[in-house]
Amino acid sequence: MQAVDNNIHHHLVDFEDFFPSMIARMGSEGFIWELCNGFRLLMDVEKGLITFESLKRNSVLLGLHDLRDDELVCMLMEGDLDGDGALSQMEFCILMIRLSPGLMDNGSKQWPVDNFEAMNV
Repeated sequence: MQAVDNNIHHHLVDFEDFFPSMIARMGSEGFIWELCNGFRLLMDVEKGLITFESLKRNSVLLGLHDLRDDELVCMLMEGDLDGDGALSQMEFCILMIRLSPGLMDNGSKQWPVDNFEAMNV
């Protein structure tokens, strides 16, 4: 049983949340701008959304080429607020903020949400 446990722990990846330090360095507007750049990198240009196909095609750019189709679908479902099977720019930005432990733990002090409307996201 010990060999199984060691094997499981070998595949765990440490996650370091850089979002709070990015906001401190860039400010809220700069941070949201970078989130929007990330969205544009992953989106289907014709649809203006991150679709399963665009995520699969562009996941290589993020070093995620080993993800299975069901894992990509789960990623989309996690942020799909309107149930259309794709992520709009707003859904993507909200998902990224929700997935940041540092932003969620620090409450409203670092939440850049007020800047979404100003950036026409």
